[in-house]
Amino acid sequence: MSKVPIDLIQRALAEDGAEADITTLCTVPQDQWSEGSMLARQPGVIAGLQIAAETFRLFDERIVTEPLVQDGAAVCSGDVLMQLKGPARSLLSAERVALNFLGRLSGIATVTAQCVNAVEGTRARILDTRKTTPCLRSLEKFAVQMGGGHNHRFGLHDGILIKDNHIKAAGGIAPAISAARRQAPHLLKIEIECETLAEVEQALMAGADVILLDNMDVDMLRGAVTFIRQRGPQVLIEASGNIGTNATRLAAVAATGVDFISLGALTHSAPNFDISLEFS
Repeated sequence: MSKVPIDLIQRALAEDGAEADITTLCTVPQDQWSEGSMLARQPGVIAGLQIAAETFRLFDERIVTEPLVQDGAAVCSGDVLMQLKGPARSLLSAERVALNFLGRLSGIATVTAQCVNAVEGTRARILDTRKTTPCLRSLEKFAVQMGGGHNHRFGLHDGILIKDNHIKAAGGIAPAISAARRQAPHLLKIEIECETLAEVEQALMAGADVILLDNMDVDMLRGAVTFIRQRGPQVLIEASGNIGTNATRLAAVAATGVDFISLGALTHSAPNFDISLEFS
């Protein structure tokens, strides 16, 4: 990760009331120092160790952290991820926020890795979407990368994706693509969402660079891919819409020959990865 979101970590610590952890202040002596280990409680892929370490450091710079694996590493249940030492009060008060970041991001990385494995051997790449937790997008998209996936556009500003309501507002597929072509930077690809073969044909005729096949079953996807490859072999093809993370379903979609499969479930439905902090 190129930049650690310090402001976000500080807000998370404040939200948790870490500076006024009354349980710890009442039960743990001020001068007590402790050592501990972060342990994986399930197999998966780790993401967010740098965020976790920075959480402890921001709360108390006397805490020393030593990651034993790297982000993107596959781990087994029981593996030690990080060793820590420092004031016991500080370790306890920052623990939950650090684990929340690490568990959330590792959960996304783990689900992403499972989806990537499901399409191995095909041309399909697994992409995320903009269905992310507000203000956590950069972290969650980083976690997707750590799981072997790829990022779709980061926001509305860095990619043209014409969806159904854009098409309606513009007066149709051809007018929407034409307007985008006139105004978009020449290096930016134009992607458009299609739900039927008739819409696919219109998009090809209008000169779309990327066609998103939305909410199609596998048979319809296969037919659409064949049609696009015959009429516009240079056009990239993305499948999306309620595909989910089931390995069998993903393999079937990938086998149709699409270039990309975008999955909102990578970020909006990933379960938390089970990690604990255990004192020595």
